[in-house]
Amino acid sequence: MKTIAVTGSSGFIGSRVVLKLKELELDVIELDILSGIDLTDWKQAQSTQRFDVLFHLAARSFVPDSYRYPRNYYYTNIVNTINALELCRIHEAKMIFVSSYVYGIPQYLPIDEKHPISALNPYAQSKIIGEQLCRGYNRDFGVKVIILRPFNIYGAGQSGNFLVPTIIEQAKSGKIKLQDPNPKRDMVYIDDVIDIFSKMIDYESDYDIFNIGSGVSYSVREIADIVCDLYGGKISVEYEGQERKNEVMETIADINKVRKLLDWAPRISIQQGLSEMVISMKCFQ
Repeated sequence: MKTIAVTGSSGFIGSRVVLKLKELELDVIELDILSGIDLTDWKQAQSTQRFDVLFHLAARSFVPDSYRYPRNYYYTNIVNTINALELCRIHEAKMIFVSSYVYGIPQYLPIDEKHPISALNPYAQSKIIGEQLCRGYNRDFGVKVIILRPFNIYGAGQSGNFLVPTIIEQAKSGKIKLQDPNPKRDMVYIDDVIDIFSKMIDYESDYDIFNIGSGVSYSVREIADIVCDLYGGKISVEYEGQERKNEVMETIADINKVRKLLDWAPRISIQQGLSEMVISMKCFQ
């Protein structure tokens, strides 16, 4: 039986990963600051027992805060990645690095894994540096690495700072107030993401990169309209029209590679995913 380590195990994605691994009856090591393990502290990190696979999810991830606290973002996201890779080197384990959207303003759509990468904010820059560290440990020490590049993950339990929970939370008051209605994002539901994570445990490769998305994009306006429909159209929506700094107007993931090599495709539509979120947040009036 394989032993799987999960960093950021109490987070939105990490907690779901842990639950899935336990359902598969795998041994799980939870590495999370809330459970007393600060992965940026090497003395704490190196006390981790031996494992076979590591899912590296621990990171600061809210983009606006990456502008407010850049040193904290770079320090946390880079140092904990170095320590995670070093643990993998010591234990001869496979590293599954959960990156992010790192493609900047798209040169073409849909975006495949060969698309040039470009950081538009400190958070994305920290993830690109993390990917480079992974490549270095693979090249120099033979650490097996799989890089996952999720587009926009949403689902029950996500922090209220993010778009979808913000829209649903505002809907409780009967009025949704947003900025720019036009940006379009490839949205993928958390349960579909966890399915692909579980497939990565036994996937054999020295080094590989996979996009994770739905292959479909939805605008902010379309997402808000679906939420309104879930309320029977009783919600008013207002847009102030302010664009965010370095806004990307549309993203669509090319998921042909993960579909072909791992026989994975998203199962949950945006309508179903939003409905499940609304129910989970107890928003029906």
